[in-house]
Amino acid sequence: MWANNLKSRYLFFTGKGGVGKTSLACATALSLAQSGKKTLIVSTDPASNLDEVFGVRLGSEPTPIPGIEGLFGANLDPEAAAAAYREKVVGPFRGKLPEAVIRNMEEQFSGACTTEIAAFDEFVRLMADQEATESFDHLVFDTAPTGHTLRLLSLPNAWSGYLNTTTAEASCLGPLAGLKDQKELYRQAFEHLADGDLTTVVLVARPERASLKEAARTQGELSELGITNLSLLVNAVYRIDSTEDPIAQQYAAVVEDGLSSMPTSLKSIPSTEIPLLSGNVVGIEALRALLSGSREVPTSSRSLIPPQSKLLFEQFVRELEQTGKGVVMTMGKGGVGKTRVATRIAQALASHGHSVLLTTTDPAGNVMDVATDSHGDLIVERIDPAAEVAKYTESALQKASQMMDDDALALLKEDLRSPCTEEIAVFRAFADAVAKGTDRFVVIDTAPTGHTILLMDATESYHREVARTQSDAPESVRELLPRLRDPEFTKVVLVALPEPTPVHEAQRLEADLRRAGIEPFGWIINRSFIATGVSEPMLAGKAAQEVGPIQEVLDSAIRVVIEPWTSPLEKADRPQSVAQDVLV
Repeated sequence: MWANNLKSRYLFFTGKGGVGKTSLACATALSLAQSGKKTLIVSTDPASNLDEVFGVRLGSEPTPIPGIEGLFGANLDPEAAAAAYREKVVGPFRGKLPEAVIRNMEEQFSGACTTEIAAFDEFVRLMADQEATESFDHLVFDTAPTGHTLRLLSLPNAWSGYLNTTTAEASCLGPLAGLKDQKELYRQAFEHLADGDLTTVVLVARPERASLKEAARTQGELSELGITNLSLLVNAVYRIDSTEDPIAQQYAAVVEDGLSSMPTSLKSIPSTEIPLLSGNVVGIEALRALLSGSREVPTSSRSLIPPQSKLLFEQFVRELEQTGKGVVMTMGKGGVGKTRVATRIAQALASHGHSVLLTTTDPAGNVMDVATDSHGDLIVERIDPAAEVAKYTESALQKASQMMDDDALALLKEDLRSPCTEEIAVFRAFADAVAKGTDRFVVIDTAPTGHTILLMDATESYHREVARTQSDAPESVRELLPRLRDPEFTKVVLVALPEPTPVHEAQRLEADLRRAGIEPFGWIINRSFIATGVSEPMLAGKAAQEVGPIQEVLDSAIRVVIEPWTSPLEKADRPQSVAQDVLV
């Protein structure tokens, strides 16, 4: 059994969104508990799916998983952690400072930066605080999608370096306050991460070129941080001896193509292939099937009528373009194909004669790789966090140099080295991209769901701050939230795979957007096997599992497009959705 090789006290699962991190982390935790080891599985993802997999409501404290002795779960809830963190810092001043000052302090602690720091604080507590975790033999971390994970993993080093070299007290202002007394915990957390006797970082990838490339990129960045104790799991490997089914042949070819593209660096670490399952990995029995590598497929034959949508992709784009300009944002769980959907929309708009800018706010976004075909007036760019930080830092220092002396500038430089600067810099770049929609179409491939929610929270915080202070923030920032709430200007496209977890996550995002006053434009159900008419038993078994999730979306949304799975190796042969029975 593949999980037998994963025995470290700390196990981190990371990889590109949608590769199966949660499933494999949960299965590994189950395996450890079944071997008699007391195990805690923790999600550090703002959009955790542990509850759905185990069928139990989890909080920030370890909760027993019903029916499995010795297995506990917890979610590091960023919002709850931020509220607790905010109170920890602001609380001591209540009754001692004027109420207006307290409100100002609370406002400073209401942004995404505070949420990030608070979640990190919880993460460090589990990694380094022996008292909090000494009763567990193993801690399994189901980490956030790759971009967020890299930030999280880099924070112990970044913060330790920052605190070690800071000579001023500037870090005691704003959301950085209260961190200094944690310095020893940060040092211990990073030591544990880099200690091969204590920790294994499990890179999870699909047998696809982009996924394996992302795993290799993660490997390189971890190596730069001194973390080399890695293992690779290639999830959902599909091989078949012979079949007449053209879809199955194409899918097997994509898998073989992906495996053949394995980057050289990944070949140097221990790796295991996990076979594709026909069913969704939800519940204890499904986790046991994943552990055993079961190839069992449904033996009964039944005819299913695929759920139908009357709206095709081309018609969807025609409705998007009726205003002639504005912003289109693709949102959804990581790995559902947001980048390719955003690229197709941008290319379709450009082919209709519109001026289009295609960009991404995803730290791991690859629109530059996907949008290789130019159609009409289409510009492709990426919001580069490093470049935005450099631009923001230069601008801030230049502006401050006109009114500060050398000592004050030294304090400012220290603050700008904070990881929080990236959040602010990327946020401003996002606002600038949205502002460009006043005279053209701007298609934004957004980050995975958790990051997107944090970004939207930042928008709300900035809007309140701007309204309260009438500060000198750029017009793009002042106008951001009104533009996002204007249905004539901004159209949000929710993207999901026809599986329970991506659909439910997108539905939660839909509810969050509505609470923020933003009404989603429509849905695209991506990579549907049931829409291809596949008949090979394993893939037809997967197709049969799509009926429920697709129908859930059709029952609640006005505009829904069901896109069939197509081989990325045969881009020209995109089939239309089919209306036919599927034999299982």
